[in-house]
Amino acid sequence: MNGTRSLFNGATRREFLTQAAGVGMTFGLGTLTAQCAEQQDDAAELPWYRRAYRWGQTNINERDPTRYDIGWWRRYWKQTQVQGLVINAGGIVAYYPSKMPLQYRAQYLGDRDLYGELVRAAHEDGLFVLARMDSNRATGEFYEAHPDWFAVQADGQPYRAGDRYVACIDGPYYEQYLPQVLREIVAWEKPEGFTDNSWSGLDRDQICYCQYSREKFRLATGHELPARKDWDDPVYRQWIKWSYARRIEIWELNNRVTKESGGPDCIWLGMIGGDFVSQGRRLRDVAQLGRRTEMIMLDDQGRSSSIGFQGNAEMGKRLHGLLGWDKLIPESMAMYQRGPTFRKAAATPQEARMWMLSGFAGSIQPWWHHVGAYQWDRRQFRVAAPICQWHAANEQYLFNRQPVASVGVVYSQDNADFYGRDDAGDRVAEPYYGMIQALIRARIPYLPLHADQIDEKSADLALLILPNLAAMSDTQVQAVRRFAERGGGVLASGETSLYDQWGQRRDDFALADLWGAHAGGNPSAASIRGGRLGGNHTYLRLLPDVGKDIDGPLSGDEPDASLPRHPVLAGFQHTDILPFGGRLEPVRVVQGTTVPATFIPNFPIYPPETSWMRQPRTDIAALVLTEREGRGRCAYLPADLDRRFARNNLPDHGALLANLIRWTARDSVPLDVDGTGLVDCHLYTQPGRLILHLVNLTSSGAWRSPVHELIPIGPLTVRLNVPGDVSPRQLKLLVAERTLPISVDDHWTKFEIASILDHEVACIE
Repeated sequence: MNGTRSLFNGATRREFLTQAAGVGMTFGLGTLTAQCAEQQDDAAELPWYRRAYRWGQTNINERDPTRYDIGWWRRYWKQTQVQGLVINAGGIVAYYPSKMPLQYRAQYLGDRDLYGELVRAAHEDGLFVLARMDSNRATGEFYEAHPDWFAVQADGQPYRAGDRYVACIDGPYYEQYLPQVLREIVAWEKPEGFTDNSWSGLDRDQICYCQYSREKFRLATGHELPARKDWDDPVYRQWIKWSYARRIEIWELNNRVTKESGGPDCIWLGMIGGDFVSQGRRLRDVAQLGRRTEMIMLDDQGRSSSIGFQGNAEMGKRLHGLLGWDKLIPESMAMYQRGPTFRKAAATPQEARMWMLSGFAGSIQPWWHHVGAYQWDRRQFRVAAPICQWHAANEQYLFNRQPVASVGVVYSQDNADFYGRDDAGDRVAEPYYGMIQALIRARIPYLPLHADQIDEKSADLALLILPNLAAMSDTQVQAVRRFAERGGGVLASGETSLYDQWGQRRDDFALADLWGAHAGGNPSAASIRGGRLGGNHTYLRLLPDVGKDIDGPLSGDEPDASLPRHPVLAGFQHTDILPFGGRLEPVRVVQGTTVPATFIPNFPIYPPETSWMRQPRTDIAALVLTEREGRGRCAYLPADLDRRFARNNLPDHGALLANLIRWTARDSVPLDVDGTGLVDCHLYTQPGRLILHLVNLTSSGAWRSPVHELIPIGPLTVRLNVPGDVSPRQLKLLVAERTLPISVDDHWTKFEIASILDHEVACIE
């Protein structure tokens, strides 16, 4: 099949683009050039999964066979310029006349072959097809025929999801039956590949005790299955790792089946969510899956209230760091209302648009998603087309680009699982995303970095941030130490390195020599560990004290003049305290370190007559700085300011974190953006060019979903460092459609962006 034909009424992409360039055709979004056509022809030599940049999905319901208007949808495919479609095939519901008697067929399918009709229409239009499965559950009829194929609880009762029975991932349903379904679908109407909405079986809170699970676990480990969830039980921890490995086996099995029956490029892709904490609960090791797949179908359809749209760009960068930046990550982007979810109501255009554009900034590709082939609310068809058209016009700048950053934010699945356990959102996710939010507020480009990749991917970084990375293996610890010995900076918080990879507490921080502090410390600090928002009226004291030269009422204890403070306290010259209200790790600070902030314990806040600090000064360290010859700078936060910033969003916390980032990185930041507004900044390079992707979060980041309106910002003054292999002559603004001359002075270039409504892409070449 020739995937380069079809989008433009039969003309090849080169013919269309050349004609468009000759007459100045722009779609109102950016001139398409013959140069772009040449690049597209080069891309046509690649396998389909490297050149399908835009996707669409109509998630078919059982009623749709009676009313699927294929002609209308074909026009929508062309309007949105998709190159691939996800089409429901089989598994939980079959949309073709399957010959397998136990595969449930859609209630209103009758004799219709809806899957086959759609695949043929898509192929006629030159589109790639992924057959969509949902394969982990089946009907009561199936269960009665093969009860031993289904997951059971410790008491022998089957696990159920609604009126369906959940299949066991360790038994013949996955090993024998589903491969037959895959082969039948390939033989029926061959897709380019497969995706599966629910492929990984039970989550980690549910242990299957069927005969197949018992036998496989005993053979692999020599143990019986754990009787219950118990994170302190070594056998339970082995079960977690074994369960991850089993899902890798299923991933590889399905790919063998689809490649044997459909050819070497007929790949099975499952679906993967973007949040590593939630994927851990589903026993999906995204780092391992990323090494085994050519493409990620990302199932993460909208923002959460705690992260915001910027979380989509973070997901893209984190997943590309595992998958590779030359591969594609289409993301299912809901055209319906989310948060609260109303699947038949259209999403607000601003909400859907901002989620998609933030994904583009993280090098995610669009994949519009509608639930059902008929929609009463037709406003949802107005969102995807202009965005996808802009994406098509500028696709050469939006994929296969390498990130430019000097800061790496380190995470790991083991930390989420074996340290975070059942409270990973609080223990792991909030510190991680608090640091991310501080970087975004400071407009500092960053890279998410898996802890196993520190040696491999930190050569160009000036700083590693370890946000409460408590569970670390000895190998990961040594990688951080090597980074510091090469002169790299390290910023860490909380219990980082205090536990091994299994979540077992060490006697001391494994990186105590970097922190300049040992675990333990002042017993009076222990009482505030575990403090919650609103539960502790505590503060941080900044040192040295503000003097009498700063205007304000005097107590008589102030020094005559304010003494210089450490650079990490820049901007706080008028205050002795910062609000805290969080947790603090008790530590013993070693000689030769700097402690610019200490802890002020809790005191009454009500009634007001009782509200004064009972102990305004302590020697309990809240921030420890070390700077030793031959090593990078290190900042260690016993106080959980990263978690506080994720929860409270206090500007003081964000500003202090930004100061710490810049100090430990020795101000090695390749970008400076000056101007008002909340802007998420992502910097990339391609051969001979730099690409700066800016997303305006001013309205969306400051209020809860859904967005009601977008607020433009600008002007913004941009300064960025130009690498030696780029000799820029011009600046192209891909959204504003402007081209400006540009110059470089001592490896830096400077320009102004007059206004940004939702996003802008600046290409310097």
